[in-house]
Amino acid sequence: MIMNVKKSAWIFIVFIGVVSLFSDMTYEGARSLTGPFLATLGASATIVGIVAGFGELIGHALRYLSGIIADRTQKYWTVTFVGYFINLFAVPLLALAGSWEVAAVLMILERTGRAIRNPARDAMLSHATTQVGVGKGFGVHEAFDQIGAVLGPLIVGAVFYFTHHYTTSFAVLLIPAVIAILVLIVARAKYPDTQRLEIVKKDWNQVASKRYFWIYLTALSLIGAGFADYSLIAFHFDESKQVTTDLIPIMYAVAMGSDAIAALLLGKYFDRFGIKTVIVSTLLAMWFAPLVFMGNNVMALIGMLLWGIGMGAQESIVRAVLTTILPSGKFATGFGLFYAVFGVAWFLGSALMGWLYDISPLWVVVFSVGIQLMSIPFLIRLISLKIQLK
Repeated sequence: MIMNVKKSAWIFIVFIGVVSLFSDMTYEGARSLTGPFLATLGASATIVGIVAGFGELIGHALRYLSGIIADRTQKYWTVTFVGYFINLFAVPLLALAGSWEVAAVLMILERTGRAIRNPARDAMLSHATTQVGVGKGFGVHEAFDQIGAVLGPLIVGAVFYFTHHYTTSFAVLLIPAVIAILVLIVARAKYPDTQRLEIVKKDWNQVASKRYFWIYLTALSLIGAGFADYSLIAFHFDESKQVTTDLIPIMYAVAMGSDAIAALLLGKYFDRFGIKTVIVSTLLAMWFAPLVFMGNNVMALIGMLLWGIGMGAQESIVRAVLTTILPSGKFATGFGLFYAVFGVAWFLGSALMGWLYDISPLWVVVFSVGIQLMSIPFLIRLISLKIQLK
């Protein structure tokens, strides 16, 4: 019986992984070109930074409300479906955008859909990962996610290379968007109640977990504030000619490949070493900024590999930590609150880095590395807290 439940948990994780694969193929494919696309429509670096940051703000801030709704109504699938529809179908509509203002609205709408569906989806994944190991479970899901994030930019890059039309490049993304929805429908039919997969934590300590949560949130908010959005990075590649326009989506695909590999490895090591894994990944990933904004094209490639490691950590072990410290029945609310605060930090950091870039890319590097380094003492403090992360 236990083996059957564990097998079911893995099958569910794979189903949602496939949904994420085609979803990421859709919006990450578009994201790889939105920076230069906005530039062709007359947007400045400051506008690119604000749009990207505000999109992340909405994409994270609304998660708290969405999480509360999901937990209180227990309508995890309904909330997930609504979010995916908005998230996915805003992307191909970029093909119709005739101004940077319209494009910005669609980019923000795409992030809004992501905000709606993520807490409910991650709550369902949390139910399943308790059966197989939270680090491993979220790591596998993120690997699927990033396969799509690699394929999307490659497809978009190939279309753009042959057509040199942003319109065609965005329109082709309607195909993976439709596939993602179809797979989600099948997953819902097979697993209508994912809470049956969950192993409820018997030794959950409310006081220790709350303290851990807020210290952890502070640390990750500092990391998020200094983690440059790819829209700004792509804008820099295009403006500085450090990377040719045709290769900008490829650079993003490389980063997503790094993300996928990192997620699998970090998830595995998290189940063994806990929060120390977050510290190591942060100390490694933070050096993307000087390589990306100050180096040549080879250094930019290395920088994007490090950037991908940071993204892999944020999308796998970050969620694994939350699953271990949140109470049963409050996964969506906890995820939503965490990412709401994280999103505010991301927005403020992105807007500031866009402004700093217009002054000098050097200031972006100083800010990015400096504020991420400030997270380390908080992460080290978590090691000494008496709470067991499994």
